[in-house]
Amino acid sequence: MDVESARPKGIALSDRQRIAWLRLIRSDNVGPATFRGLINHFGSAEAALAALPELSARGGATRAIRIATEAEAHRELETARRFGARFIGIGEPDYPQALRQIDGAPPLIAVKGDVSVLHRPATGIVGSRNASISGAKFAAMIARDCGRAGYAVVSGLARGIDTAAHRASLDTGTIAALAGGLNQPYPPENVPLLDEICEGRGLAVSEMPFGWEPRARDFPRRNRLIAGIALGLVVVEAATRSGSLITARLAGEFGRLVFAVPGSPLDPRCQGTNGLLKDGAMIVTSPSDVIEALAPLSQLDLFSAPMAEEPASNGPGLSPPDDSERARITDALGPAPVEVDDIIRHTGLPAPSVYLVLLELDIAGRLHRHPGGMVSLAMGD
Repeated sequence: MDVESARPKGIALSDRQRIAWLRLIRSDNVGPATFRGLINHFGSAEAALAALPELSARGGATRAIRIATEAEAHRELETARRFGARFIGIGEPDYPQALRQIDGAPPLIAVKGDVSVLHRPATGIVGSRNASISGAKFAAMIARDCGRAGYAVVSGLARGIDTAAHRASLDTGTIAALAGGLNQPYPPENVPLLDEICEGRGLAVSEMPFGWEPRARDFPRRNRLIAGIALGLVVVEAATRSGSLITARLAGEFGRLVFAVPGSPLDPRCQGTNGLLKDGAMIVTSPSDVIEALAPLSQLDLFSAPMAEEPASNGPGLSPPDDSERARITDALGPAPVEVDDIIRHTGLPAPSVYLVLLELDIAGRLHRHPGGMVSLAMGD
C-alpha cells in the first residue's frame, strides 16, 4: 500500500477565509450541517456571517444571536499556534478523505502531530474502559498488525482498549480523537500517552474549541470522528450500554465495516460485542480478519469526490419567502422528524425557499436536526 501517494487533492483556505470559517462555526446555533447550508446558500462564510442577524430574526429568535468576533477567532488561532496545532478545513488537502464524506462532517478540525497519518486509510479500535488483560492484549495485536499493514489506528484515548490500541500503534501511526479541545485531553492519566502520540508518528484531532473541557454529551461527537475517519471499526469488549456501541452504530450509518470480537456470555463486558455479532457485525478472531476485509476498501480513490469549497459567486440571489410561504413551511413541521424532500412536496414550494426557511429556523434555535438529514421543530415550538 503506497501510503505516501494517498495525499488527496484540495484547495487551501486563505487566512481571511480561515478566520471567517472559524467565526461561523463558533457562532450560536451553527453546527456542521447548518454551516454547509449557509455556505451553499450565501457563497462564503463572510457573506453568511453578515446574514446571520437577519436570518435569526426571520426565524423567530427572541434575542440577538451571538456571532463569534474576529478577535475571538484570532485568539483561538494564536492559542493553536502556541500549542503547536493548526486548523484544517474540509476542502483542504490534509482533511481526512473518509471523514469529509459523512453527513455533517465538521467544517474545521484542529490537529496536532504528524499530519501525514491522515493520508492513510484508517482502522478504528474501541472498547471497554475496564478492559480485561486478554481484551487489551488482543486489541494491541489488532492495532499492531493493522499498523504494519499500512493502516492508521484511530481511537478515543480512553482507558482500557483505546489505550492498548494507541500504544501498540505508536510506531506505525495512530490518531487520538478528543471530546474536548486539544489542550483539554481526557482522562488526565493519558496525557503522557497523548504527548507520545503527538511527538511521534501520531496525531490528535478535535472539532471542539481550544479550552473546551469535555462533558458527557461531547463524547458522542468524538465517537463520530472515530467512525468517520476509519474505513472499519473493531469493537473489543463493550457492555450493553457503552459509548463503543454508539461508535459502532455511527460506523454502520456511515457505511463502514463493523467488526466485533466475541467473548464469554458470562462477562458483562462482552454482552455488547456479542450483541453486535447477532446484529450482523463481522466476527474477529485474528487481526487478519480485519486486514483482509478492509483490503478492498483501502483503494486510494475510494472516497474521491469534488472538493468542498466556497462557490465563486455570492449565493443564488434568491428572494426570501414571504410570510405566508414561511408559515406553510413552519406549519408542515412538528416534533416528529421528517425528510426535507417531504416538506418540499407537502408545501409545493421551491427547494431553495424551503432550505432557506429551515436555515432561518435553525439559526433562531427553533429547528432540531436528526441523523439522515431529517428535521423537526425544537421542543417548545
